[in-house]
Amino acid sequence: MTVRRLDPILVDRIAAGEVIERPAAAVKELVENAIDAGARAVAVTIAAGGRELIRVVDDGSGMSPEDLALSVERHATSKLPDGDLFAIQSLGFRGEALPSIGSVARLAITTRRREASQGHGLVVEAGEKGVVRPAAAAPGTRIEVSDLFIFTPARLKFLKSDRAEAQAVSEMLRRHAIAHPTIRFSLEGDHVTGFDWPAEAIGEEGLLRRLSRALGRDFPENALRLDVAREGIRVTGFAGLPTFHRGTSAGVHLAVNGRPVRDKLLLSAVRGAYADVVPSDRHPMLFLDVICDPRFVDVNVHPAKSEVRFRDPALVRGLVVSGLKAALAEAGHRATTTGGARTLEAFRAVFSGTGQPSVQRPVLPSAPAWALPSAGFGEARQADFTGFATPSADARAHVAEPAQDALDRPLGAARAQVHETYILAQTRDGMVIVDQHAAHERLVYERLKAERARTGIARQALLLPEVVELDPVDADRLIAVASDLASLGLTIESFGAGAVLVREAPSALAGGNLQKLVRDVADTLAEHGDSGSLERRLDHVLATMACHNSVRAGRRLRPEEMDALLREMEVTPNSGQCNHGRPTYVELKLNDIEKLFGRR
Repeated sequence: MTVRRLDPILVDRIAAGEVIERPAAAVKELVENAIDAGARAVAVTIAAGGRELIRVVDDGSGMSPEDLALSVERHATSKLPDGDLFAIQSLGFRGEALPSIGSVARLAITTRRREASQGHGLVVEAGEKGVVRPAAAAPGTRIEVSDLFIFTPARLKFLKSDRAEAQAVSEMLRRHAIAHPTIRFSLEGDHVTGFDWPAEAIGEEGLLRRLSRALGRDFPENALRLDVAREGIRVTGFAGLPTFHRGTSAGVHLAVNGRPVRDKLLLSAVRGAYADVVPSDRHPMLFLDVICDPRFVDVNVHPAKSEVRFRDPALVRGLVVSGLKAALAEAGHRATTTGGARTLEAFRAVFSGTGQPSVQRPVLPSAPAWALPSAGFGEARQADFTGFATPSADARAHVAEPAQDALDRPLGAARAQVHETYILAQTRDGMVIVDQHAAHERLVYERLKAERARTGIARQALLLPEVVELDPVDADRLIAVASDLASLGLTIESFGAGAVLVREAPSALAGGNLQKLVRDVADTLAEHGDSGSLERRLDHVLATMACHNSVRAGRRLRPEEMDALLREMEVTPNSGQCNHGRPTYVELKLNDIEKLFGRR
């Protein structure tokens, strides 16, 4: 079989297989062209998930008749004036989008430059370019793609349902809208929830308003500002609180020089920064934009341009991780505001539609009231409310008046302990409910981490070394990391097959159940021992130790102990969530409580 040169149209269709794999990819290329053209408004319309129709209208710079004719030729672009692939400052640059789309669909382009008196149009069908003709057009460009993949029917078999394809278009457009808040974006069509987001002002406030539209109205008050720089790299954006997480990574939005990406390096950095405060099966919500010299990053490493390659990936990853960790540490005890809303919703669940408590009405006596015997003025004292649980620790107002300065603190003054598990605190404008075990677990964990980083965890030698019998595999796993455990204050050595000897334990865990601690550490290593960095594995072990030394649910606390716990939470980083990512407290505002009881 002889070698032959492929037909140009066939070449375009092969290229389209890489560039235009689904309707969302076609919309992405057209939207990026609109942004590069300086558009201030981009409107997208789709039908049948983008298979039947894709329409993108922008008010950008438009094209002249000569540029319009050249724009549908392969590798023709205005994005590389000097041909330098290492200084790309636009979203598009390959010049493949329009000819690739025109080779697998019917493509109609109408465009007009702002200074021109009339516009021009061009039609491309099955790769065959028509003639540029005058046409009525508003300033900007209007592109319609109909019957996508009609000339490559095999590609249609690999598409998902219309609804799934429409959702992919919506997700793609939302990511570009977040990365470019000063541009108006709109979407309409079937199988998708349309939106029309106005252009926002330049600056942090505008970006936060755009994020509230994309990530929910609760995001701004649960977001942390991030702006860090190092060696010519700058990372800006907003990161959600650890307790403001979701079950999927759809809320993680990343960009490089304004280009939305799903880069593995950046996603790994985000997971690493939140690993200590968010459960492994949950994901934070955030938007980060990495700003750098275009020569520092290669954007031409992925067909869909969704991944990039940095010249110094370790620098970028370290900056993202350290910046996020610093922002989370500065947040201190802050927890998501939606926790109080969920609590109030749970309370409202016991209320009827009239807003009154749905309590069971008492059974009335069968005899009339006048026929019942009367106790007269000598009746006995009213019976106590024996059916109600009494607080565990007595800090009622008539017993111990709270200090006025404590009421002004973020977590208020402790007033009672309920069920030997929850601390009720009063603030100036509401109340706080604290899970004492979860809160103290985080405090001990952060204390151990700080101690390890500062001088090493203090250890205490056991008067009688303790033998712990384990599964031989677990024992071998512990002995293999004995030196690392020693840095955490837990000194062990082999004691025959399937056993270890504990000679020293962290001073903070003095008097604890070492048998259970060692077994739990072995389980932790079995789960995380072969993944992540050494520091991350040691953090898992420290979290296990902290759990053993924290105040247990069921332990009664004195009022001064509860206040001390609240004060320590206020100055401890990440104390708004426990080591497992659950919130440590819920705050209820007085206004919401009064609404619950119909007072407002």
